[in-house]
Amino acid sequence: MGPEELFLSRLPKNYQISQYDQPICLGGHVEIELPGQARNVMGEHRQVPLTRIHLEEDVGKLNHFAHDSLVDFNRAGTPLMEIVSEPAMHTADEAFAYLTSLRATMIYGGISDCDMEKGQLRCDANISIRPAGETKLGVKVELKNLNSISFVRDGIAHEIKRQVGVLDAGGTIVQETRQYDGEAGISTAMRSKEMAHDYRYSPTPT
Repeated sequence: MGPEELFLSRLPKNYQISQYDQPICLGGHVEIELPGQARNVMGEHRQVPLTRIHLEEDVGKLNHFAHDSLVDFNRAGTPLMEIVSEPAMHTADEAFAYLTSLRATMIYGGISDCDMEKGQLRCDANISIRPAGETKLGVKVELKNLNSISFVRDGIAHEIKRQVGVLDAGGTIVQETRQYDGEAGISTAMRSKEMAHDYRYSPTPT
């Protein structure tokens, strides 16, 4: 089976080629250092396991305005390396440390300049909470529009607090995609979360 194709409106041809079923890497880990308790004191080191790394086409950038949205296609079709981690981070600070370590590795390895403002490094975060002592993860919410590593940390912290508030009020968490406004410190719903079959994957003919 060759690369997968999925329909996507942010590419001029309306579908994206992904090597999802032929990843370039399975497993591995990223070593992180958690903040120390005192200045100039090294924090705890641990490893965040990776699920996979695969290549796919990058897509156009959506720019939202008050009454309309525009698509910037300049980066559409260029190679994109997607790195997927296991659900093994438990705090916003751990996610911050993970991205900081990953960014440093890619810069030192000459892989990318990792300038988030230029779209060279981007992060979508899946957040779910669970009662203390439970092992089953709760309903996950995907957070997008995280334009800096600091916004990733702040957005995750905000989403954890939001989900706790919803459950404490007797509500339920809905699987959805939300966008985070780092300047305002709030998140808003974008769309209900698609399942895998909603992406309409199909093998590329060979």
